[in-house]
Amino acid sequence: MSNNAEQPKVVPEDDDEPDEWDKRIFSTGCHAEQDKMNDCYFAKKDWRACSKEMEAFRECWKRKGNDERTQTKDA
Repeated sequence: MSNNAEQPKVVPEDDDEPDEWDKRIFSTGCHAEQDKMNDCYFAKKDWRACSKEMEAFRECWKRKGNDERTQTKDA
């Protein structure tokens, strides 16, 4: 038997829709700060080198009232 049958081509799905993670981050109002924090970690591979970005995210989180909304505790 020959396997010359034409195989369907796999087309990558164009996924521009935000997933659940994106929706949650956008709902915090701090998505820009979160992006900067992740970009810093991606570039430096060390959270300790991203303390400025983490502090900006933490301040945004508190300013937007996310502690109460998500019932998080400040460590």
